[in-house]
Amino acid sequence: MNPEDKSLFLDAMEDVQPLRRCADVHWQPASTPRTRQPVDTSQLDNFLTTGFLDVIPLAEPLAFQREGVQLGVIDKLRLGKYPRQASLTLLRQPVEQCRQQLYTFIRQAERDGLRNLIIIHGKGRDDKSHANIVRSYLARWLTEFEAVQAFCVAQPHHGGSGACYVALRKSSEAKLETRERLAKRSR
Repeated sequence: MNPEDKSLFLDAMEDVQPLRRCADVHWQPASTPRTRQPVDTSQLDNFLTTGFLDVIPLAEPLAFQREGVQLGVIDKLRLGKYPRQASLTLLRQPVEQCRQQLYTFIRQAERDGLRNLIIIHGKGRDDKSHANIVRSYLARWLTEFEAVQAFCVAQPHHGGSGACYVALRKSSEAKLETRERLAKRSR
């Protein structure tokens, strides 16, 4: 770009304000105060895959659980009994933008020590609808995070088949807190 073009561009952009990032992410207040560490998105290495996709039929509910996750945990997740600590809305957004927002959202939730999330992906009327493509990618992407222990379709009052609950593994700090609490109780 020559200096004259650059000068014209900078003059035209003088009063432009940057857009806020991740406007569709809503954090719930934590029951225990934690220090939030901001995520520097310029340093992220988004490993979520794109490319060929097996579209999940609308009639097939989203569901996944890692080996070793207790059945009681899955039942409580499926019934929506865990408090949702954060939510992400992916409605009517391009797939690549959904991919980037999901990566940032899950990583931030891990840093904040959150365990229970809800993701609103929407639902279409047919298998090839945009919402179902995003839903199918979401099912693939969530399994690519080691921190995701399980996910399933949300209850109707939380979005039904247009949303899913996500359970993240417990952080090492939370595991230590639980051990200490149980040790005090057994004394």
